[in-house]
Amino acid sequence: MVKDQSSPASDGAPDSSASQRCVLLVEDDRSLRRYLEVALQRAGYRVIATGDGIEALQQAHSSPVDIVITDAIMPQLSGQQLATMLRDNPKFARVPIVLLTGQDDKSTLNAADAAIDAFLYKPLNPDELRTCVAKLLNENQK
Repeated sequence: MVKDQSSPASDGAPDSSASQRCVLLVEDDRSLRRYLEVALQRAGYRVIATGDGIEALQQAHSSPVDIVITDAIMPQLSGQQLATMLRDNPKFARVPIVLLTGQDDKSTLNAADAAIDAFLYKPLNPDELRTCVAKLLNENQK
């Protein structure tokens, strides 16, 4: 399901609610992964960045994560497969999952996929990412 992600733009200052929150970032494109990692760190999040779904599963099981941001199309394990595997584990049942996609045809994404909390489309604006993460983490605290 695609949730509304409209809210005021970030001024670039670290979000006080981001302190100690851990983001698991899964992106196979090295330069995009680094770009998003820096954007999230500047917002005050601790980031575990991985290049594939297999490594992400290992990291998720060895470190506490508050939210997962994953690319849709990756070698070995897609973002949808990763989300489904995480949701099958009670430890991750309430951890928000954001799927990043470059697909132009949004109708090809399964909007009814209960494993995904939000979809973001590439090219990605860092403010849009930070806003989405903050919103999902705030909703998850309730």
